[in-house]
Amino acid sequence: MNYGVNEHGYYGDFGGAYIPEMLYPNVEELRQQYLAIINDAGFKAEFDNLLKDYVGRPSPLYHAKRYSEKYGANIFFKREDLNHTGSHKINNAIGQILLAKRLGKKRIIAETGAGQHGVATATVCALMGIECVVYMGEIDMARQAPNVSRMKMLGAKVVPATSGSKTLKDATNEALRDWIGNPVDTHYIIGSVVGPYPYPDMVARFQSIISAETKKQLLEKTGSDLPQYIMACVGGGSNAMGMFYHFLDDESVKLVAVEAAGKGVNSGHSAATTFLGREGVLHGSRTILMQTDDGQVVEPYSVSAGLDYPGIGPQHAHLYKVKRAQYVSITDDEAMQAGLLCSQLEGIIPAIETAHALAQLEKMQFKKDDNVVVCISGRGDKDLDTYIKYFNF
Repeated sequence: MNYGVNEHGYYGDFGGAYIPEMLYPNVEELRQQYLAIINDAGFKAEFDNLLKDYVGRPSPLYHAKRYSEKYGANIFFKREDLNHTGSHKINNAIGQILLAKRLGKKRIIAETGAGQHGVATATVCALMGIECVVYMGEIDMARQAPNVSRMKMLGAKVVPATSGSKTLKDATNEALRDWIGNPVDTHYIIGSVVGPYPYPDMVARFQSIISAETKKQLLEKTGSDLPQYIMACVGGGSNAMGMFYHFLDDESVKLVAVEAAGKGVNSGHSAATTFLGREGVLHGSRTILMQTDDGQVVEPYSVSAGLDYPGIGPQHAHLYKVKRAQYVSITDDEAMQAGLLCSQLEGIIPAIETAHALAQLEKMQFKKDDNVVVCISGRGDKDLDTYIKYFNF
C-alpha cells in the first residue's frame, strides 16, 4: 500500500488544498516549486550543514536503561529535546526558511501553540535577517510565557489571537488571514503536517531526518535498522510523521501515535481527534477533525499546548483509516505522572507533549527483546510552570 502523497496532494481520501481564491497563488507557487528547490544539491548541502552545525544533529538515540528494566524491553529515546531551541520544530523551520529565501520572500509569518515552533521560526528568521511575525493564542501566551519572551528576544513580533478558544486553532486562523492580506512578499511557515498541500508533505520531508537517523543508529546499536515499535505524540503530528516516515513501508514495525485525551475522551475537554472526530476540512485540507453535527469545529482541550488541536494532519488521517498506525489517547493526569517518572528515572524532564507518548508505555505489553523507540519531541523547560502547579513543588 502507498502511504505517501499522490500527485494531486492526497493521501488516500485525505489532503488536498481547500483554500480561498485569494491564497491560491501562494499555495500554487509553493506546489510548483518546492520539490525542485528541496531536491537541489545546493539546498540540500545548506540544509544538512545547518542541521549539523547549528541545530546539533544527529540527535542521540539513547538506550534508557531504567525504562528498559521497568517495561521489560529495550526502550530507546530519540532525543529531539537536545536540538537547538529544545524540540524537533527547528528541523522544519530551517528547511522552510531556506525555501522562502529561494522564493524571494522578505517576511515570515507563523502560528504556534506551545511556542516551540514560534521560537524555532523566530530563531531562523534572526539567523537569516528576515522579518518575523508569530501568531499565538492568548491562553497559550499565558501558559507558555517563557517562549513568548524568547521569541521577542529573537526579534519576532508576537501577535495574540483573541478569538475562539484563544489557542492554536485560532492562531492558525489569524496567520492565514495575514497571508491572504500579504500574498506577494510573505511566506507562511506552517509548523506541523497540516494545512493545504504541499505543506503536509513538505513538513514531513523536513522532519523525516528523525527516522533517517534513527534507522542508522538502531543498526549500530541493535544490529537491525527496524525496531518492533515506534511511538510519538500527535497534535497536528509533525514529530510523529518525522519519526514514522522511513518506517512506513516496513509493515513489521508497529507505529503508535498518542493523542491528548485531556480530562477524558468523553469529558467534553479533550483533543483525542481520531476517537472523537469525523472527516471534514480544517485549515485547508481534508482530514479527521472534531466537529459538531452541523460542521462547526469543536474546541479542543489539553494540558499540553502543543497537542491542543482539533484535527490531525491528512497523512495521519490516512494512516489511521487504513490501520497502518495505531492511534491512542492519554489523559492530562497520565501524562503529568509520566513526565515526573521520566524526570526521576532517566534525569530527563520531557515536554508535556512528549510525556503523553511516554505514558502509553504503561498500557503496552512487550517481549523482552523488543526494541522500542520513543520520540522525545521536546524538553520540559517551557512546561515547568505547569508541572510545578500540578505537583505543588
